[in-house]
Amino acid sequence: MTIIENVHVYEPEDLGRNDIVVCQGKIVEVGPALAPAYPKAKKVNAQGLMAVPGFIDQHVHVTGGGGEGSFQTRVPELKLTDCIRAGVTTLVGVLGTDGITRNVENLLAKTKALNEEGITAYCLTGSYEYPSITLTGDLKKDIAFIKEVLGVKVAISDHRCSHLTKEELIRLASDVRMAALISGKPGLINLHVGRGKQRLDLLFAVLEETDLPIKHFRPTHVGKLGETAVRFAQMGGYIDFTASTTPSDTAREITEAMQAGAPLERITLSSDANGSFPKWNEKNEMIGLAAASMKSLHEVLRALLQEEKMAITDALRLVTTNVARGLELEETKGRLHGGYDADILLLDQDFQLDTVIARGRVLMQSGELKAKDTIAVG
Repeated sequence: MTIIENVHVYEPEDLGRNDIVVCQGKIVEVGPALAPAYPKAKKVNAQGLMAVPGFIDQHVHVTGGGGEGSFQTRVPELKLTDCIRAGVTTLVGVLGTDGITRNVENLLAKTKALNEEGITAYCLTGSYEYPSITLTGDLKKDIAFIKEVLGVKVAISDHRCSHLTKEELIRLASDVRMAALISGKPGLINLHVGRGKQRLDLLFAVLEETDLPIKHFRPTHVGKLGETAVRFAQMGGYIDFTASTTPSDTAREITEAMQAGAPLERITLSSDANGSFPKWNEKNEMIGLAAASMKSLHEVLRALLQEEKMAITDALRLVTTNVARGLELEETKGRLHGGYDADILLLDQDFQLDTVIARGRVLMQSGELKAKDTIAVG
């Protein structure tokens, strides 16, 4: 049992100065002056620090992305220490453009490895292409029978996608919904949205012509969509912004979306970590390539606080409660509350990471890593 004492708690609501009691990977209770009731507990003095929920990153290329510029451009896989340094305690792994040299088997294995190493990890079956690549040979069975799989990934409005038709997207979504109902899962359809001319037109057509619930459709990389993304959020859907190598730009896009009428509770932020950031010319020829860092998630949050002057209680929701609710994990993840998983970050007054706790285990303390990658290279 551990007690974090004298810490300013953002649940993400501002609860003021409190103690947090942790036991066997769960938060027991949060409240003032709790230490006397637990005399044998290990004490962590967090005077001058803030406690916030561990970040939830729902779009991570855990096995690496890229590959659009030949084999040498395959991005390396994610490491546990990448997550710790970024304050990410829960993630969803995805494949990307490359469903040829990468597969769901590797994705699932890496997801299981991250769980064994101490954080919470889920994944999505599929990749950019349609029909979706799967592990079992059946999309519905992947979702229904593999506990880590929460849904499927697919791409639209991108010159690299399979350009699935409206009827194909309806069939895909119908299969996902049935599998979700049977297995009690959220049934996510992560829609990579490229810079193509269609934008979200295909998705709006499906929603207008069917009774499929909007909750299943999760467009990501929406920063470039402007009013189109706002419209989707106003309809009740979640819109996911991607933390980029320019945090100020992403922070400004989020602020502009809210000013245009996108409800805060329908906005999420993810890193696209270890995915590729190719640069294309007007002929869709690749002229540059970079890789996304998970640290960008934290950097965008700091930009929202320091440059956009967003309240900390609002900014935190983009990577805690909003994401947890969208993943249907809201009863265990995303809050500092009794009964929830003990995923806790301690931050200094400049919002820099000091301590990372995942499922009750201290992975970083006072800026020093306390956990290592299972396989250390070099």
